[in-house]
Amino acid sequence: MSLLDMFNEVIQHSGLLALRDALPAWLALDLRQFIFMVATPVFIGVTLLEYRRIRHDPDLFNTPEAVRNFMLGAGYQMTELLFAGLIAFPAYALAYHYRLFEVSLNIWTVLLLFIGMEFCFYWMHRASHRVRWFWAAHVVHHSSTRMNFSTAMRQSALNVFVGHWIFFVPMALLGFNPVWIGVMYALSLVYQFFIHTTLVKRLHPVVEYLFNTPSHHRVHHGKNPGCIDTNYGAVLILFDRLFGTFADERDKGELQYGVTRPPASSNLLTLWTHEYRDMFRDMSQQGSLWQRLQHVWRPPEWQRDGQAGQQRGKGHTDSVTD
Repeated sequence: MSLLDMFNEVIQHSGLLALRDALPAWLALDLRQFIFMVATPVFIGVTLLEYRRIRHDPDLFNTPEAVRNFMLGAGYQMTELLFAGLIAFPAYALAYHYRLFEVSLNIWTVLLLFIGMEFCFYWMHRASHRVRWFWAAHVVHHSSTRMNFSTAMRQSALNVFVGHWIFFVPMALLGFNPVWIGVMYALSLVYQFFIHTTLVKRLHPVVEYLFNTPSHHRVHHGKNPGCIDTNYGAVLILFDRLFGTFADERDKGELQYGVTRPPASSNLLTLWTHEYRDMFRDMSQQGSLWQRLQHVWRPPEWQRDGQAGQQRGKGHTDSVTD
């Protein structure tokens, strides 16, 4: 027996291969997470290059905050890796089992998948601003008063539990394999990282018309009047133009970033939970069960008649931007 055979025997009897084969079915979106893990060093490198350009302007870059942003991103990736397969994958697997069409993978179906994912992302992102339950998780992404590459990493570790993934389940029902859906979603998020910057100004008019660019996304993160609840697109900006939520940076003057009611602390747990705490506090106020439950699906700024009119969210009364 050669040394290589001995090595293979050790591996075969270790149980690692069986674990490797079991993990994808359990974690489901492991390939998506693999893309994120490969991209993360690139994200860090690009952020360091940006840091060299803007480090002397505290309004543009703050090193402790940038470190905190990557910690928020790590928390998001960890919960996605550990729980997406347990929470989201069963729904995708069920939808795919009862799929309406048999979709094979080719250039045309990849294009259809891309357009479909863009459509689903638009409505997921719009709901993340206009439904308080979803906003309570998404607010993490908007709570920074700075716009730089590290801001893209500000994500909530609670996302997988909140249910944003539900918006993409119809793609599996149509017949797109959940693995493809996960990969396309990961690639979309990789693209979106690069639009979180003030260094790139306006691009060619055709690009600005078709795609979500740094210019468009700066507006999305602005808390100026007219910026809140605009430019929800992922890679494309076409659905914003179609559904009336597009806003041009040239019309908004100097942008101010963040949410209208910022969190009281920069502690990670506070950033992840403060809006849920406020939502449950509002639900605990006197009233019928129906009145209390409406705080879950109403817009973040909604208040019951007679309730203190505090706005909660971006443009709402306690929001931040994505």
